[in-house]
Amino acid sequence: MFTVSPDFPPDHISGWYIFNTWLQKQTGEAIHLEMYNNFPTQRAAIDQDKIDLIYANPFDAAMLVREKGFSPLVRPVGVTDEAIIAVQAQNAVEDVAHLSPGIRVAVTEDPDVRLMGMIMLEPGDLDNSNVQAIVCDSYILIAKQLLRGDADVGIFLAEAYDNLSNIIKSQLKVLVRSQISVVHHSLMIGPRLADKKEVFQKLLVDMNNDEKGQGVLKSLGFDAWIRVDDEEMEFMIDLMDTLNT
Repeated sequence: MFTVSPDFPPDHISGWYIFNTWLQKQTGEAIHLEMYNNFPTQRAAIDQDKIDLIYANPFDAAMLVREKGFSPLVRPVGVTDEAIIAVQAQNAVEDVAHLSPGIRVAVTEDPDVRLMGMIMLEPGDLDNSNVQAIVCDSYILIAKQLLRGDADVGIFLAEAYDNLSNIIKSQLKVLVRSQISVVHHSLMIGPRLADKKEVFQKLLVDMNNDEKGQGVLKSLGFDAWIRVDDEEMEFMIDLMDTLNT
């Protein structure tokens, strides 16, 4: 069973099915791709040990490694997770430090982006205790909340914000964009497939060396995969732990 963190850009959904088909052909394994609509349902599947492969967000990586025995395989080259704090373009606020307690903050259930966003709001003396969180199912819905005036601030995955239409972005204003550069999603393999780790890893790292593999990568919005070793994963897990305390 293979799954993908629910925060991937929706225009890449077909790409993940294409990738799954490619992976089945290359490995000879009967891999079923199961997409979950939100983080709680995906977490429930992980808790029930239903998942063997996952394109995981950095927040979940700690739980997958430490509690479920997963190992990192690869991550996309040049793709990191960054967060953006945005407001409506007409908003007079130019700096996070000028935001006031009690503001309505539109967020998704994407845990690493929400965590980074809340840290970026700290210069305004804002935290979970003095803001009103409005939980949205997608980043496009966060944008809509801002445009309708139903939220004051939006926390976006930077990639998702950048992929918004120019019409929507012209009506929004970015206050701050994170530059952590070491936080990323990773493709991870579970204990039932542990003996296949090296086979999977080599296939994925070599994927961009043939035309078909390049086409599949393009459908995901990636150029290539790069190997992730245990040490790199532990560093990122420790960083996420530090950010979360």
